[in-house]
Amino acid sequence: MDIRSQISMVFHLDKCIGCHTCSIACKNIWTDRKGAEYMWWNNVETKPGTGYPGKWEDQDIYKGGWEKKGQGIELKGAGKTIGLKNIFHNPHLPVIDDYYEPFTYKYLDLIESPASDDQPTARPVSLITGKPMDIKMGPNWDDDLSGTPDYARKDPNMKGLSPAEQEAMFQLERMAFFYLPRICNHCLNPACVASCPSGAIYKRGEDGIVLINQDVCRGWRMCVTACPYKKTYYNWQTGKSEKCILCYPRMEAGHAPACMHSCVGRIRYLGVMLYDADQIEAVASCDESELIDRQLNMLLDPFDPEVIDQAKQNGVADSTIRAAQKSPVYQFVKEWGMALPLHPEFRTLPSLFYVPPLLPVMASLGEQKTERREKIGDVAKQWDDEWLYDTSTEELWGTIDEARFPMQYMANLFSAGDTEKIKIPIKKLMAVRIYRRFKTVGDIPEDRANEVLTDAGLTPELADAIYYLTSLPKFDDRFVIPPAHREQAIEMMEGTNTGDTKGSTGFGFKEGSAVRGP
Repeated sequence: MDIRSQISMVFHLDKCIGCHTCSIACKNIWTDRKGAEYMWWNNVETKPGTGYPGKWEDQDIYKGGWEKKGQGIELKGAGKTIGLKNIFHNPHLPVIDDYYEPFTYKYLDLIESPASDDQPTARPVSLITGKPMDIKMGPNWDDDLSGTPDYARKDPNMKGLSPAEQEAMFQLERMAFFYLPRICNHCLNPACVASCPSGAIYKRGEDGIVLINQDVCRGWRMCVTACPYKKTYYNWQTGKSEKCILCYPRMEAGHAPACMHSCVGRIRYLGVMLYDADQIEAVASCDESELIDRQLNMLLDPFDPEVIDQAKQNGVADSTIRAAQKSPVYQFVKEWGMALPLHPEFRTLPSLFYVPPLLPVMASLGEQKTERREKIGDVAKQWDDEWLYDTSTEELWGTIDEARFPMQYMANLFSAGDTEKIKIPIKKLMAVRIYRRFKTVGDIPEDRANEVLTDAGLTPELADAIYYLTSLPKFDDRFVIPPAHREQAIEMMEGTNTGDTKGSTGFGFKEGSAVRGP
């Protein structure tokens, strides 16, 4: 086994309120430079919707990620052969219109305009050309517009949904949506690293963070095409590619990344996972139906003595192993089986996992039972209101398929189209909610609450642990950050100071004219 450590993350989508505080925190720290105005290393999308850049999930357009070829995998839109052919004209790059042309306003016009009968206005001006422009797109342009034909109905995840299911989603009175925050996944099999002709992108050995060495980058932009999540951007001012660095300077000092620290809904969790790097090739090239199970099997038990011994032999520090044992990510992903990767079919083996949203499943359950009560007339009057929360497993799990949000849509996002995989965390979320209702409200019989837990594969102890880490966690429960080691920092600094670009951390974004080189 080649055991390595990886900083991993979990986003609990049931808790995201779509406030975009995370995006602003990241923007203020990292992407407020000229040439980076359109970059959103962290963005929050409304689903259903086309996302940012538009239709980024449609790899028929952008050719990102890997595809299975024979017994192995190949990059869809990059690599030696394709990259050489497209090196001077890449038809699969998103253009500025897929993002938006960054703009500001001529605010001085409000002050310096001569006296007139008309109210002065501040005209929008392009930050690229400096000329007046008409604004047609902006960041989060389709925010909260999950019922619109221009955005929501063009969501690539609608694939596989019947016309009836799609129509049910978009009836105004039944419309539902959720927020999907996204940052770089710092994948175990990153397509951006494999695509770079300059070798500027690399994965740090101590924590798995993927970085771009700004001294080596030559702006070929193959990484922009190769990343299926479109989380690598091109700085048109400096001529370099840039991406999320997971705020590694903050983490090395024991602080959470800016987007995570500022999260209002406290949906974000960060911790260490140990994995077997020897399995990466086999897992990435397996059949699509096996991808999730094989990826989760790569993640190892940090309490296993053999794993601990092999990790130490591979140079993993004791403090990192202890952090892996306390990792909230390990609990959500491995112990509880409640978090799934985003679009595993891209075969990059992402290190960011999502707890899917429960959404209004319980509301749908109540609505259906109310309708049934009205149909059977006087008999229903003899029943208590508690009947609406009947938790017999047959009634409960049957409503998952009848929820306002089709399971096929959720499966297209998080389980490569496998609806059975997405039902597992949904059932556990429902079971915990029902169990907590039994404990706090008391209108559900204990035997029924326990029956639901058992059927979802949980115990009361596990349900309480999930509830605590979901609803009442402290900062140190959500973020378990291993300390940076002085000897590693010295080695990195020595590599930078001696001009050894291989040892450079990739930090040091600069402003200035585009730099070209051989």
